[in-house]
Amino acid sequence: MRFQGQVAIVTGGAGGIGQASARLLASQGARVIVADLDATAGEAVAAEIREAGYEATFHPVDVSVYEQVEALVRYAVDTYGQLDIMFNNAGIFGDGLQNVIDLPIDVYKRMISINQDGVFYGIKAAAAAMKERGGVIINTASIYAYIADKNQLPYHASKAAVVGMTKASALELGRYNIRVVAIAPGMIDTGLIDAWREDERVWNTIQKAHMRRKLGTAEQVANVVAFLASDEASFLNGHAYFVDDGAASFKR
Repeated sequence: MRFQGQVAIVTGGAGGIGQASARLLASQGARVIVADLDATAGEAVAAEIREAGYEATFHPVDVSVYEQVEALVRYAVDTYGQLDIMFNNAGIFGDGLQNVIDLPIDVYKRMISINQDGVFYGIKAAAAAMKERGGVIINTASIYAYIADKNQLPYHASKAAVVGMTKASALELGRYNIRVVAIAPGMIDTGLIDAWREDERVWNTIQKAHMRRKLGTAEQVANVVAFLASDEASFLNGHAYFVDDGAASFKR
């Protein structure tokens, strides 16, 4: 129960890494706010956590709108009196994007608004709520912040920005005893990449991109999130931590 008495927000909490992280944080004592654009799925996750004997509520949020992120943080403080952990996890992954010449501007802007602006909004709103008592902000970046893939420029740009914002905000918020860190997952077996299973060649290529030739699970990433949020990681700050079975460190 290493998060006993603490309050955590998990954006993108309705599925994948967010869902697994919300479950784990709650099981270790945190009062968790599951935040997502998908109210049906988000409510279901929160209900499942409560049925397991832990504390969780759902709050809707579109992370691309600052006022909604601010309202989410305000809900946490109004409901529980504090905010200790902010996991800025909500994001989208480009499927079938085009090369930079043909890439539609609106597609680029949508990904930036969610993956990049959404993290900035989460950092800004959470820091304002945490500055009197400290806290931990965790952002979801990606190995795509460090490696290149074809037809994924908006995703690369947004996740590289997350790494940069993590470093810059950690420096600025240190005076308030707020740590800011990030995770950089490899290919994780969640709903975001389900469509790729249909192409055996593509799926095999994805698996081979990892040192042990298999994808990670949301639960494996959640374990890292919980560690980074805990006092055990109290001297970790300003960095993004790979959760990728070495995918970013060798030439495929």
